[in-house]
Amino acid sequence: MISSGTGFPRHFYHPVATYLAERGALVLTYDYRGIAQSRSEDLAQSKIEYPDWGRYDMVAAVESLAKAAPGLRKTHLAHSVGGHFLGVMSNHQEIDRHAFISVGTGYFGGHHLRNRALEFYFWWGLGTYALLRWGYIKPVGGWQGEALPPRLFRTWRKWSHRKSYFQPDYHTLLKPQHYSEVTAPIRSWIFSDDPIATPIAAHDLLDCYPNAPQSVQLRTPQDIGVRRIGHEGAFRPGRKALWAECWDWLSQDDTTP
Repeated sequence: MISSGTGFPRHFYHPVATYLAERGALVLTYDYRGIAQSRSEDLAQSKIEYPDWGRYDMVAAVESLAKAAPGLRKTHLAHSVGGHFLGVMSNHQEIDRHAFISVGTGYFGGHHLRNRALEFYFWWGLGTYALLRWGYIKPVGGWQGEALPPRLFRTWRKWSHRKSYFQPDYHTLLKPQHYSEVTAPIRSWIFSDDPIATPIAAHDLLDCYPNAPQSVQLRTPQDIGVRRIGHEGAFRPGRKALWAECWDWLSQDDTTP
């Protein structure tokens, strides 16, 4: 199962999905509700909330895998927010292990200093304008991702201004939650030129899964033979050295993080 980052359509992950399928995996990519091919007609009136992606869509993806490949182990490749919502999945225990790619909290204080002006522009400049003009976040003014529902964007913005990120909402927006019950091992890959999923942000996010065996793998672009990775480049064509690491780990059947 490949879970997308915020604003990324499922077809963005087809190169790595094809790579994994060629090695014998049955691979599922999917669009979260409100995104790309799962987008509703009137996004401005959408009631979709950020945790809905984990509570409903990730749960349904696991169920679909179970039907398509009964009896086989289920593993998870998660990009960015794709690693945030394991704790609201009612069936998280069905996943054998997780590979996190560029997964960290959205808190701006844990990101590279040079990226903060751009983030504040997105939250309060472009975001405010788009909500007033269209009622949702439209791909304009530098935002290159898919359109985003309004409630989801506001929640993302709120969390990204708190060091504790989503944890204060464990008993409200995220209820019921199972973060402490996630015990499947997590290996998290982060990259030296990623301004968002920094070592600090990655460890802060992993702290939300206190009972999951976990490890962090820091890589440079040179380690995998490319000039740039950033926050999304791990999934672009030409990253097979990295994908091989993910495959080698996901295909194991022990509990080593």
